[in-house]
Amino acid sequence: MWESICLTLAATAGNNIGKVLQKKGTIILPPLSLKLKVIRAYAVNKPWALGFLMDIVGALLMLRALSLAPVSVVQPVSGCGLAILSVFSHFYLKEVMNVFDWIGITVAGIGTIGVGAGGEEQEASLISVFQLLWLALVVAILFVLLNAWLHIFKRQRREQELGEYEVVEEIIYGLESGILFGMASVVSKMGFVFVEQGFSAMFIPMCISISICCSGTGFFYQTRGLKHGRAIVVSTCAAVASIVTGVVAGMFALGEKLPTSPSGRLLLLLGWLLIMLGVVLLVTSSRLIRHLPRSFRRSRQTSLERGFNIRRTPSHTPKDTNPSAVIQAATLHHLLSSPSKDKD
Repeated sequence: MWESICLTLAATAGNNIGKVLQKKGTIILPPLSLKLKVIRAYAVNKPWALGFLMDIVGALLMLRALSLAPVSVVQPVSGCGLAILSVFSHFYLKEVMNVFDWIGITVAGIGTIGVGAGGEEQEASLISVFQLLWLALVVAILFVLLNAWLHIFKRQRREQELGEYEVVEEIIYGLESGILFGMASVVSKMGFVFVEQGFSAMFIPMCISISICCSGTGFFYQTRGLKHGRAIVVSTCAAVASIVTGVVAGMFALGEKLPTSPSGRLLLLLGWLLIMLGVVLLVTSSRLIRHLPRSFRRSRQTSLERGFNIRRTPSHTPKDTNPSAVIQAATLHHLLSSPSKDKD
């Protein structure tokens, strides 16, 4: 169990950090196209190439983790990717983190330990085509209801001539993307379960292809939500929905079970709860810090700035001080701090 959890943490670290490095590299690159000149520019760009390699390795490690452990364990642990990304941004990209960021990282880490201590190896359970049809039917009905709900609120917004997104629309886009992200892990796991039951090995690449389609569609819905709505709402709903979908679908469609011992069940359930709480704290930290007493915020900001200035000694100061050469991290925390996205 611990091996699969370590693989999941390494995979989600590679995925998240890889995307930041790719984003960092694309700032000075032309739009991606099939032209040989453009492809060569991307290939020789060290941050983009390293990020792409880390992203690919992370995806392979995630598949390995799914082949070893239940998706109800792997999917919640993958939610710690935001915590790993925050630590990477703090030490490598020199982003200052507030007290809620550190609390969220700590809580998510404790939750991961709880999942590892409470989880147990499980024998492959039999799954049938009827279970898959039920799963597909439930997801389809859920999306029909969510899109009907979304259509109603969009029509009301047009009738009332409101220019801003309603919070319900942001929630719906977040839930839809999170459900698809969770289903991507479940479908990948199905391929390995089919092979364990004696079916053809072709089920693995087939299920992985379907999983890629689910992830791509999830990114489409998440991008639609982030384009006009608040990232703080969309991302929180997506993260929580992804974890819940992985756990519920893994248990009902793949036959995964809770640990047999009461202490194991308690640790696993507590781990799930702490990971979700840690993710929510990380996503909402910039908003929560505003509700602290002003004196505490001032003293905390002063101490953080002092520590940041100490780190920026002359030996570590970049030679190029041109503002266009300073690349900010494309992290979720940076997106949430954008005042144009807030709706008070």
